[in-house]
Amino acid sequence: MEVILSTIEFSKDEKEILAQKIQAYFRDELNSEIGQFDALFLLDFVSEEIGSYFYNRGLYDAQVILQKRVEDINESILELEKITEFRR
Repeated sequence: MEVILSTIEFSKDEKEILAQKIQAYFRDELNSEIGQFDALFLLDFVSEEIGSYFYNRGLYDAQVILQKRVEDINESILELEKITEFRR
């Protein structure tokens, strides 16, 4: 089964929140002001150019968690196995 994901899109409300966070970072950490338009422009750049790295890292982390859970389930199933003369 092939799954094709489209480009990650933020809602208008999400973009506004992220732009505010960018503006606050510039103000608090860089002692510089950046307007909302510039913050949104920077957000688009980061999303397009760097966002995939963060997204992929999230996928890799999710794979590790899922693999651990599957191993735990396999161990639980093996604990239920009854002793017989047959060995795998």
